[in-house]
Amino acid sequence: MRMCPIASGSSGNSIYVGSERTHILVDAGISKIRIEKGLHSAGVDGRDIDAILITHEHADHIQGLGVFARKYPIPIYGTAATLKQIQMCKSLGYVSPELFHEISPDEEFMVGDISVEPMRISHDAADPVAYCFTNGSRHMAIATDMGEYTDYTVEHLKNMDAILIESNHDVRMLQVGPYPYPLKQRILSDKGHLSNETAGRLLSDILCDRMQTIILGHLSKENNLPELAYETVRLEIETGDQDYHADDFEMIVAKRSEPTKIVEI
Repeated sequence: MRMCPIASGSSGNSIYVGSERTHILVDAGISKIRIEKGLHSAGVDGRDIDAILITHEHADHIQGLGVFARKYPIPIYGTAATLKQIQMCKSLGYVSPELFHEISPDEEFMVGDISVEPMRISHDAADPVAYCFTNGSRHMAIATDMGEYTDYTVEHLKNMDAILIESNHDVRMLQVGPYPYPLKQRILSDKGHLSNETAGRLLSDILCDRMQTIILGHLSKENNLPELAYETVRLEIETGDQDYHADDFEMIVAKRSEPTKIVEI
């Protein structure tokens, strides 16, 4: 199984996940052209995609969906509330209702030979989810846009071989930065985004012997730095109450505006 973040950040998100015969796009928050270029970097064409999985309806996750879906009429999966919001989004243009397929948290479904399990997350959207993927004995997850994490989150993200996890902001940069106060409070709330420190604590709770690669994603352009996210998460793992060290795993930071390396498990 492979994962390739095509773009991951507060300005746009789209991630490829696939096996030898199944190809999935998670979110379409960048332009069709950028998605196509990113897929090509992973050796995949838009016509190869079997499903588009939407985490939630915010623009940085769906703004390229309309154009992409009109060129490639691919099944689009999301919770009922998310799909309703997408259909109400006039900026996307027309998307055939026949493409939409409702899913529910904690109810697995198959896309080709990949089992997909949606996972509830805490974010200020209609009914947002993260996704866990299984292909044979291999497990991956994409978990971003989480204002908080709970025992439920930890239980679903245990025993992963690879994970893309949100490391959105540095709290101090956010607090002294230019964002208006209400936006700062939204980001810091339990319906907002995970800070670097919180991402590190979550990782400390889910690390296991099989974990190979950690991708830090959805970094804020204004309130974070790749180096800061990387070092802060490493420090949280090193000082966490578990037996693992940061050097036990490959850790990379997803790029905001171009494809990141392909992670293959």
